[in-house]
Amino acid sequence: MYKISNSHIPNLIPKITQKNLKMSTMHLKTLLVVTAIAALGTASAQKGPACESSCGNVNITFPFGSGEGCYYSSDFLVTCDRSSREPVPYFGPITTNFVISNMSTSKSEVEIMAFVAYDCYNESGQVTRNAPSLWLSDFQISSKNKFVAIGCDTYARFRGRRGNDFDIGTGCISTCGRNSLLTNGSCSGVGCCEVAVPEGLKAYNMSLRSFNNHENITDFNPCSYAFFVEEGKFNFSTTNLVDFRGVNSMPMILDWAIGNLTCDEAKDTNSFLCKGNSECDQDYGGPGYRCRCLKGFEGNPYVAEECKNINECERENHDCDHDAQCDDTDGSYKCTCRKGYSGDGRKNGTGCTADQSTIIKIVVGTSASAIFLLITITWLYLVLKRRKLVMLREKFFKQNGGIMLQQRISGNGGSHDQARVFTIEELKRATNNYDESRIIGKGGYGTVYKGVLSDNRIVAIKKSKLVDQTQAQIEQFINEVVILSQINHRNVVKLIGCCLETEIPLLVYEFIPNGTLSDHIHNKGNLLAMTWDIRLRIATETAEALSYLHSAASVPIIHRDVKPMNILLDDNYVAKVADFGASRLIPIDQIELATIVQGTLGYLDPEYMQTNQLTDKSDVYSFGVVLAEILTGKKAISFDRSEEERNLAIYFLYSLKVGRLSQVLDERLQLNDVPTEIIQVSRLAERCLCIKGEERPTMKEVAIELQGILASMIQNHPWVQNNSNEDEGVSLLKEQTNYYECTNGGNVSSSTFDSTRKHTMSPISSGR
Repeated sequence: MYKISNSHIPNLIPKITQKNLKMSTMHLKTLLVVTAIAALGTASAQKGPACESSCGNVNITFPFGSGEGCYYSSDFLVTCDRSSREPVPYFGPITTNFVISNMSTSKSEVEIMAFVAYDCYNESGQVTRNAPSLWLSDFQISSKNKFVAIGCDTYARFRGRRGNDFDIGTGCISTCGRNSLLTNGSCSGVGCCEVAVPEGLKAYNMSLRSFNNHENITDFNPCSYAFFVEEGKFNFSTTNLVDFRGVNSMPMILDWAIGNLTCDEAKDTNSFLCKGNSECDQDYGGPGYRCRCLKGFEGNPYVAEECKNINECERENHDCDHDAQCDDTDGSYKCTCRKGYSGDGRKNGTGCTADQSTIIKIVVGTSASAIFLLITITWLYLVLKRRKLVMLREKFFKQNGGIMLQQRISGNGGSHDQARVFTIEELKRATNNYDESRIIGKGGYGTVYKGVLSDNRIVAIKKSKLVDQTQAQIEQFINEVVILSQINHRNVVKLIGCCLETEIPLLVYEFIPNGTLSDHIHNKGNLLAMTWDIRLRIATETAEALSYLHSAASVPIIHRDVKPMNILLDDNYVAKVADFGASRLIPIDQIELATIVQGTLGYLDPEYMQTNQLTDKSDVYSFGVVLAEILTGKKAISFDRSEEERNLAIYFLYSLKVGRLSQVLDERLQLNDVPTEIIQVSRLAERCLCIKGEERPTMKEVAIELQGILASMIQNHPWVQNNSNEDEGVSLLKEQTNYYECTNGGNVSSSTFDSTRKHTMSPISSGR
């Protein structure tokens, strides 16, 4: 956008003077209307029968008028042309051709259709031009307008008068360049340009030119256009460059005022129009003055008694308090507080305040209602909550096989050894609502709490995180609960019962106070490490328990997760095999069971991992790892050790093969020599760790052999005095010793056992 002044293009248009502006053929001239009409125009209202109230779609309101004596002055004359089908109102005499499209007395504005200037060339270079001008008296061009030019080779400018200054002007240049630069809606100098209109402009003369007579314009653009238009009423389109020729006028806003006197100067004259419920607008800075209706009134302020009262109450345009009544008054309204309240009744005032007696009544009534409502809601809430809780517990009880378990218990005569079905309230009371201080064990699959039953029995309550939901798995779970509750072996943790009223069943076991075998053999800070005789007894008792599960139980049970953490110790270091969460029942007529591989990394049977066939020999392998831990004091898997020592089973077998048993034994045993019992247990552990299950001993054979070793140790205590046993120990420790090997015992390698690389196995849950 460019603003052009006289110094830029001094010869483009002739200098505008007051004389040639007044002689322009297209303007509103005060001299065209005779003095007599002007005198009659001082009437203060349109009351005469000749005064027209409308023309077409435009309402005619004083100081504008159509008819003799119906307008304030000749500048406010409206001529209604009814020669066409639709009447058309003209601004001033019909000869001016300025059509009125709207008028407003409240804003002191009138909208007219102002002419469009054009400058057109044909292909031979011939030109046709139209450059309209305008002269105003009581009106001025509003700054709400824009001066706009359209064209690809266009220079547009206007000059005019503001006050006593006859040389106010500006303009802009519009070019196109490449068509790709043209943008719809943009009037920034490419195909279209615009400038603001100065304040107070009362006359103008437009000038429109082409620099190159449109000769070098691609896609020939023959015309340039310029016009004043109300801001927002014109939106540039690239099609305007070729089809704007049919547009003769555009809407333009004119501001107006009455005469040339200020409010203070005019109010003492007989022609002062601000009367009745109107006042002179002191905010308007002139020239002339403007009227406006008083606050609370609306209408035409230039006609006496035309400013009518506004009913704020009906329109809800008031600030009465909700406890007050709105009453309309002339030009305003009042707020009256209802009975029992006092104050001015307005939100922004003191409002309405209840009287003392009213406050007491309201407080008592509200309190009583609130208490009654609160009691009712609370009662309903508790009833619904209890009902929902009961229904939810019944749902979980059935879902977890509670009915099936009750039938199994009643079918067996309800003997003392049967599992007891606890309610959720009983276990909450036993654990002080599962208080964190009662936690005695926590893992990835559940939490174990210490609880005290109503009969003062101390129990361990297992709250698992996961539960199987298929019917077959529920039946199997109930079957396991029934069978495990019937197991009566001194080295198996007793299952007392369960709770089925929660989404995840809770299992209740006897409480074993002295921690796990893992705590004792892996706690390096424990200065009182377990002696070898205690370790051997624990290994023997564990083997006896597993042998019982495999051979003596009514239905064989494979523990499936044998490890030191699942071997609990009482105060006398008596072993208790626990955590049957991963256990499986093996039908008597089967020797193996196809399952998804589950267990703990480092204890998993390699054959089971490869075939998915679970057998009782899988527990034998896991027990072999436990024996290696008892002997070495090392964990089954440790990433803190070197790679060759990371897997204990592999490292232990390798140490046996190369005759380094003494180097891997637990240093806390404080042995000067390797006793025969340790050698025998090491041999047994080696057999348990055979890769092929068929080459491993049964759990019953392991238990019998450990019982023999333990009995021999007790009989020969203190340590080995038999020369033949001593010779056997020395022979095993030599590197070239010939000892029992599995079929592939000479080929032990990390690739065979290294489940840390080929399998990612999470510890199984301790319970269900």
